[in-house]
Amino acid sequence: MIGLTAPRDIERFSETITRRLGLQFEDAKLGFLAEVLQRRLEARGGSVAAYLRMLDSDAAEAELGCLARELTVGETYFFRNSEQFLALAEVALPDRMRVQGAAGALRILSAACASGEEPYSIAAVVRETIADPSWRVSIRAVDVNPAALEKARRARYSTWALRETTPEARAKLFRQEGREVILDETVRRAVDFEIRNLAVDDDDLWRPDVYDVVFCRNVLMYFSPEQARATIARIARSLAPGGYLFLGHAETLRGISDAFHLRHTHGTFYYERKDEIEPAVAREPYFPAGSIAPATRIETFNEAWFDTIRQASERVEALSAQSAARPRRTPTRAAWDLGPALDLMRRERFTESLASMRQLPPESDGDPDALLLQAMLLAHGGAFSEAEAVCQRLLAIDELNGGAHYALALCREGVADREGAAEHDRVAVYLDPAFAMPRLHLGLLARHAGDRAAARRELAQALVLLKREDASRLLLFAGGFNREALVALCRSALLACGGQP
Repeated sequence: MIGLTAPRDIERFSETITRRLGLQFEDAKLGFLAEVLQRRLEARGGSVAAYLRMLDSDAAEAELGCLARELTVGETYFFRNSEQFLALAEVALPDRMRVQGAAGALRILSAACASGEEPYSIAAVVRETIADPSWRVSIRAVDVNPAALEKARRARYSTWALRETTPEARAKLFRQEGREVILDETVRRAVDFEIRNLAVDDDDLWRPDVYDVVFCRNVLMYFSPEQARATIARIARSLAPGGYLFLGHAETLRGISDAFHLRHTHGTFYYERKDEIEPAVAREPYFPAGSIAPATRIETFNEAWFDTIRQASERVEALSAQSAARPRRTPTRAAWDLGPALDLMRRERFTESLASMRQLPPESDGDPDALLLQAMLLAHGGAFSEAEAVCQRLLAIDELNGGAHYALALCREGVADREGAAEHDRVAVYLDPAFAMPRLHLGLLARHAGDRAAARRELAQALVLLKREDASRLLLFAGGFNREALVALCRSALLACGGQP
């Protein structure tokens, strides 16, 4: 057996995998990578150094396929996240047919298609949605794993792959043969499978403005941040203006791209490419986390969440940036300074703080930090209409700003629109799954509506998130309450709904 050398070899192997396949592994996975490297060395022979050099060469394509087989998870099923296929059928396809009416053709890409369940599901939806036989719809399915593509081309599956397929669809699309089901031949012929590496800037795969719809689900979560941004930039380039992108249920473009509008229908989120793509510029937060001392006072809470927030509004003591790297149209801060407003807030002179914000130059109206601070001050002060207007200006600059949606949720509840408040909370949660405050707000809204099951679910998640939420961000969005007070509120509400804090 060929023995491994220094731990540095495993680190170099991990770095190579990230560079060539886009996959990123945490330190806890280094043992797994060591096992994979050991198996490949035993299969091929030679030294670690020679093997790593080969992976960086043009001769590595076949070996990268073998590594993809070892390192990627290909298990999926038909019509996974069925809400997205409803949005495809009822929004994306009709819209793109309207746009492409003269051409009479649509092009769809299933990126990282694994063993074919996703592109075949797309083909089935296309067959049901587009009754006109004159329309030409091409479905291109790509993956780096040759074994998965081989299975996809066979189109033979276990019944477990149909666990989310309705009985009607089963009858239309499959026939039983022994322990397997075989896909309908017309659906099978509708998909073309190819070996492609999403981490490579492939000129043929990523031709400009060629696709009407792209599915790239449950891929970004495995990519390094750099590879995720590069992949989404290629997808944005290859989608036609107005084309649609479907990501995995837990994936967002927040901090990755500003080339898309967020869409939310059928209980799911997806994206529409903007007409013009502007380069995303990442920047550091203007207000460093932890730069302002947290509040220490624990308060008594009322039943109504917004009443609680309003009672606390005169103790807001901090502002932090919502994200460490957020796409912006304005790459650098201009000559205004938010420090005076923050200083007034620390000294509990809140009316003067808002007045200070309003004395900033007109150009500051394009600064997300200034707009977010102003929106929260207005919302906590009960100036809901003005706060909503500020949020809309903020979202025009940074459409994927979860903080703006949370501020809008507070405003909507403030005018007794609890359904609208919950909708904005859900958007904020999707955009930033680690954001504790919209989870807490959703739980309290559900409790107020009598939906104890939903309240328990949201409050339980909020309790976990509150314990690790950034302190300065809590102070901005929680109306001056500290972590201990919010955790106490969450636990009390959870107990009242029959949950276990």
